[in-house]
Amino acid sequence: MKRITTIFAGLFFMLLSFSAKAQTAVKNDYFIGKWNVMIAGTPNGDATLLFDLTRKDNGVNGTISDSTGQTELSKIEKIEEPDDKSIVLYFHIEGYDVNLRLEKKDADKVEGSLMGMFDAKGERVKADAKAK
Repeated sequence: MKRITTIFAGLFFMLLSFSAKAQTAVKNDYFIGKWNVMIAGTPNGDATLLFDLTRKDNGVNGTISDSTGQTELSKIEKIEEPDDKSIVLYFHIEGYDVNLRLEKKDADKVEGSLMGMFDAKGERVKADAKAK
């Protein structure tokens, strides 16, 4: 009887440790928000896009708009978060399937590349002080 109690206690603590680890898997929300990203040297010249990233159900979703934010150009089809300092966005724009890798530079700036060929620099869009 004592062995059965010990086995059940061991199983209980093992399950408890698995559930504790599952809670630590929540990603950093550094990239959540709006970002003005300038992509330099594309065949059509430098492009500035507005990325709007949101977290839903423990996953990231987003849209891409023109630099004014008035016209939605594309939805982000897939997002990878390899670590807390980088993110990879996959989307379709101007007839091409592309990916954009962004890495944290400082509190409000990112750097990266589009398809590993074109340099990208971005800055967080801060909420207007008057809107508060």
